[in-house]
Amino acid sequence: MGVPGTQAGATITLFWSYHGAMMARIRAVIDTNVVFEGLTHRGGPAGAIVGAWMAELFQACVSQALAYEYEDVLARKLAPERWARIRFVLDALLYRAELVNAYYSWRPSSPDPGDEHVIDCAMNARAIIVTSNLRDFELARVELHLPILSPVGFLTLLQAESQGS
Repeated sequence: MGVPGTQAGATITLFWSYHGAMMARIRAVIDTNVVFEGLTHRGGPAGAIVGAWMAELFQACVSQALAYEYEDVLARKLAPERWARIRFVLDALLYRAELVNAYYSWRPSSPDPGDEHVIDCAMNARAIIVTSNLRDFELARVELHLPILSPVGFLTLLQAESQGS
């Protein structure tokens, strides 16, 4: 299916897990750039994704490396007082996430070595990657057939899923 926010010509193959006869929620690894934007700016697609994560409208998947990166980036880029307030929200998000163990690595799969742990998390979790940086994940999309969506594309997918499409 074509989804806005994917690269031209990209198709999305959704990874689903089954629990009995019920289909599970969409599984997604949210890149740090989306988490940072969603926690520090009001509104916008990244903020809506953080809200959907908090409401558990999808299954967020996070590895220890990715959780550490969320904390590290926010702690470095925010004033201490602001980080102290936002940390509680990040902790609540991480509480709602599925911890993914990276049993296997697909490196190198990105021109940016700092993105490899995101790819490893998504592959081990059988999840979509949601990022504002589609370009650095193009190799993983093509070679690993890993679904990569922009924040807008992911929100479109969530909306379609909630409407039963």
